[in-house]
Amino acid sequence: MIPESTAAAASRSSEQMFFAIPSKKSHDEANSSGAVNHSEDESGNENQQKNVRRRKRAHKGSENVKRKSARAGCSSVGRARGRRGKRRHVENVTLFEVITMGRSAMRAVIDDWIKAYVTDRDSSLLDLISFFIQCCGCKGVVTAEMCQSREDSDVMSKMVEELDEVASLQYKKFLAFPWILTVTWPMDTDSVEYPLTQSGPYGRWFHSEFCDFVSVLVAQCQHSVIFDSYLMNTLISLLTELSNSYIRAFRHTCTLAAVKLLSALVGVALSLRVGIENSQKLYKVPKTKTTRQKLTPQLERIQKKIAELQGKRVEIESMMDIVFKGVFLKRYRDVLPEIRSICVEELGLWMKLYSSEFLNDTYLKYMGWMMYDKIPDVRLKCVLGLQGLFGDPLLLPKLDLFTSRFKERMISMTLDKDNEVSVQTMKLLLLISRTCDDVLSPDDYKQLLQFVYSSQRPLAAAAGELLYLRLLSSGAHTSDSQDEINEEEARKLQTSARLKSLLQFHQESELHKHVVYLVDSLWDCGGALLKDWAALTSILLQEPSSHGPGLTLAEQALLVEILVASVRQASEGPALAGRSGAKKALNAREKKIQIDDCTKLTEHLLTVLPKLLNKFSSSSDVVASLLRIPQFFIPECPEAENTQAVSSLMAELGAVLDFHSSPAVVEAAARTYLSLCGEETSCGSVARDARDSLVQTWVDKLTVLLEDSLQVGDCFSADEEKTGDILSTLRKLRAFHNCHDLSRWSLFQLLSPLLSAGGAPPEVLLEVLQCLCFIMIWSLNVSSGTLTSREKAVAQRLQLRLFCERSHRCLSHSDHSVRHQAFLGVCDVLVAHSYQTHVWDPTSFGPLLHTPSPKLQRALSTFVCMHVFVGPDCDSQSRVSEGSEVERLEDLHRRRNLLAAFCKLIVHGVLEMSTAAEVFMYYTKYYNDFGDIIKETMYRARQTDKIESSRTLVLCLQQLFVRLKKEQESGGRAQAGVQTFTSIKELARRFALTFGDPVKFRECVVMMHRTGIEFVFQEFNQTPETPTPPLLSYLTILSEFSSKLLKPDKKTVFMYLQKHTAELFINLRDECWQPLVYYRASLLTAAEGEDAVSYVSSDRKPCPPNRSPFSKQKLEGSKSPCLFSPVDSKVSKGHRSKFSPSHQEKTTDVDPFSLPLEPAARDLNPEGFVLSSSNEAEDDTVEIEL
Repeated sequence: MIPESTAAAASRSSEQMFFAIPSKKSHDEANSSGAVNHSEDESGNENQQKNVRRRKRAHKGSENVKRKSARAGCSSVGRARGRRGKRRHVENVTLFEVITMGRSAMRAVIDDWIKAYVTDRDSSLLDLISFFIQCCGCKGVVTAEMCQSREDSDVMSKMVEELDEVASLQYKKFLAFPWILTVTWPMDTDSVEYPLTQSGPYGRWFHSEFCDFVSVLVAQCQHSVIFDSYLMNTLISLLTELSNSYIRAFRHTCTLAAVKLLSALVGVALSLRVGIENSQKLYKVPKTKTTRQKLTPQLERIQKKIAELQGKRVEIESMMDIVFKGVFLKRYRDVLPEIRSICVEELGLWMKLYSSEFLNDTYLKYMGWMMYDKIPDVRLKCVLGLQGLFGDPLLLPKLDLFTSRFKERMISMTLDKDNEVSVQTMKLLLLISRTCDDVLSPDDYKQLLQFVYSSQRPLAAAAGELLYLRLLSSGAHTSDSQDEINEEEARKLQTSARLKSLLQFHQESELHKHVVYLVDSLWDCGGALLKDWAALTSILLQEPSSHGPGLTLAEQALLVEILVASVRQASEGPALAGRSGAKKALNAREKKIQIDDCTKLTEHLLTVLPKLLNKFSSSSDVVASLLRIPQFFIPECPEAENTQAVSSLMAELGAVLDFHSSPAVVEAAARTYLSLCGEETSCGSVARDARDSLVQTWVDKLTVLLEDSLQVGDCFSADEEKTGDILSTLRKLRAFHNCHDLSRWSLFQLLSPLLSAGGAPPEVLLEVLQCLCFIMIWSLNVSSGTLTSREKAVAQRLQLRLFCERSHRCLSHSDHSVRHQAFLGVCDVLVAHSYQTHVWDPTSFGPLLHTPSPKLQRALSTFVCMHVFVGPDCDSQSRVSEGSEVERLEDLHRRRNLLAAFCKLIVHGVLEMSTAAEVFMYYTKYYNDFGDIIKETMYRARQTDKIESSRTLVLCLQQLFVRLKKEQESGGRAQAGVQTFTSIKELARRFALTFGDPVKFRECVVMMHRTGIEFVFQEFNQTPETPTPPLLSYLTILSEFSSKLLKPDKKTVFMYLQKHTAELFINLRDECWQPLVYYRASLLTAAEGEDAVSYVSSDRKPCPPNRSPFSKQKLEGSKSPCLFSPVDSKVSKGHRSKFSPSHQEKTTDVDPFSLPLEPAARDLNPEGFVLSSSNEAEDDTVEIEL
């Protein structure tokens, strides 16, 4: 039994312990049975206090027993706290508190604990048990009683874990021989955070310190008490039992402690193995000296030591086996992913450090099985553990069976949905490829190497390293066969062989056409090869007759793409469209490398590029790629000041443009001239002179051609050859005008007559429209330097008007591409003009205001409806592209561009906001194709003017409703722009969802209700032939917005509705008045405490007259079938008197459709239908006229 003094000492120190203080009765019972009670601080969970600051708090007494050796206590704790040894009084700390003090203090306190354990091992063990219970975050009581025999069946039957719902407590009784421990804690322990799961830095820090404590404990005990068959037995029993608990905190914390304990035991076993090996070496040395008999005692001592170490090693391995079978085998499939990750991570460490015991198929199978886990972190821990195993060549022979069994699973994990798992799996396979040549088959390599085109850059880079490894082996084999060639030539041949392998891989893959992604994947590992621009250009300039047949035309074009991609990668970095995971910011070292690379490529390619252009001048695709290279030159390079090299490059560029007129070539050339002309250097001046010369040549040539083609009246007349020359020249001018300001050549006067001339081919008109659009945008953009007088501003506005008029004519052209370009050109120019007029300084000359004509506005709106919102049966282009998904997507892209251009006109105020009603009405019908554009237009319009945008929504719904009524009255076939009543109601519901905050949009929603009521009842005279308004069904659509009304606003809208229905004879039992009943119900739901959205927008039918939402007693008391008699008659009189001239003074500041600033104090009375004037005066509200 534990001595009574020990329990009493523990009770006295319980005020500073972790667990809740038990009642006096339980305290006495525990003391009488030798129990040890631990209490928690009154402030609550100690784990959640501010021990993260690692403050060294004082403790009033010892944990379970006062230290018998004051000298040992003072020295150890003095070291822990860094105090001088001369100080006599030193305060003790608990084992749990030592975690907050760091590793050095941890060693000192554990040494002190070991000394106390030697003196009184029972109380010290209870301190250690308390430590692990506290680390679980348990707010409870621990009691202990002695157990005489581990095999007692009565004792084992008492090992339970149960709930006491009456007392709201949980109990766990388990055997930690020689004690039976009972832990009691509140039932809600499993629902709160415990130290290992706390968020923020404290949780991560506690995890690290807790693991260090277990490691230091075993390390400090390995030479003394660890082999006493008492400490480890108790500790392993404790951790095993608690790791089997259904309480998550116990299971998680003690599983972590158990596997870390096993890892620490592995370290002890390794040190014992080293000791055994050293002792065996010492034994062999004197054993050879048989002549010296005096060495026999020394040999005996060494042999005895070896036997002792081997016995300890066997004991340690037995402990490891117990922990593995008692904890790992039960917890590696735990329901908690964190526990599974802990088990798998430590298993990989055990197999790597202690391979003689753990690295066999018995343990490897668990790694293979856990690679199928559904949690990514568990799979990641498996892969990382296997990386450590395959990285050691000495361990590879033991992995053969595992590799053959789970190779397919490892390859399939490269397609894992978690990016980190797929990346680390690719690195594992790369490691296997380096160490085991025959594991991966050619088919496996073919599958893995395709990941160089992955959208995730880390995965693509790992696959690129694998690809580069394969290319290196083939390149080295080729270079070894060249014995009689010098080193420089051998290097060139090796580079050529590698590049040919790379070209062959790209051609055979047929997975991706963009070489830039392949270069980006190889950049980290093969940057030296890809940045060898001298070797790349020499191979391209090499003639087929020298050193072999050379490259084919396809290989040369592909190598040019690789050259351009490597130049771009060196200049701009790894940022690529469609590929994520790249490093966004470069450090100082990477920036310096980037500048050095740009300098090298500028120095080399500035002189070599003219030769490449001359050689490949006949291939437009290759030339278009080569023309992109000067865009990455840096003007600060000394070689850029070489005017001779720049002049040679400009001459070749001019020759290329004289020979080619394809869009790709001329656009690349225009951008190249833009990059070279932008800098104020000698290189820039040469480039600008060359550009001006080219443009002047084209303008002169086009002037002569147009004079010959437009001589006969206003009709375009030119043969096929002249038309081709005009088209190529226009294409060049259009591409250059897109990048450069060519205003001084007055191209508008030269090209505008082509739009009014008849007979011009569509290709010519298309280029003219694009060129005129660029001319107008440049004119508006550089107005600060050109508009120096009002006359020039007037001339610019006349030019803009002329462009709009002539583009308006092209909107009805027979060719759809011309129509689309005319529409886009007008929209872009009008948006640019609107922007310039808003940002211009009014004190200086600027663009004059120009408003599109109403005819042009109607034409633009009609064009959008005819060419954007078309079904598959109405669009001939859609019928053509039904068989091709690519063509369908391209057609959708064109239609989206048209819609976006039109919506810009509305957002920038060029068109009236009411014009957007024609667009908003297709919000639900074409939501998948254009929903994002229409929704963004609504948002921008609402930012500009929320009232006007709300009116536009109302106008949209009213137009759709009127069209539906006209179609129903005519009885004809359905028209294209007519929607059903259900679709209109759904559209109203979607519109209502765009109003987020009811307070923010209360004026807008009230205005929509007021406009809707006026739309239904205005100019309606009730007659026997027309008892109901023709548009009464619109109230059902309007009810979709009732849920966005505030409670006082519903009252106001209801009064406004009563005002318009006061003179009407309304019979609630007639089916024709059900829309009004439905709308009234939506306004009164707030007064009844119901949800207006669920009531109004639900599928249930409107209430019949005898089940109306109003008071049944009122209806029975009415003698007239009219719904508003007699109560409503009083209300009607009240309304009429309120609006009469005699009451003008009372209603000076009050409007019947005003909004109170504060909600009404009382709910609306549903039985009285409306509130009388006297009731209105009682409400403490302030009304504002809209």
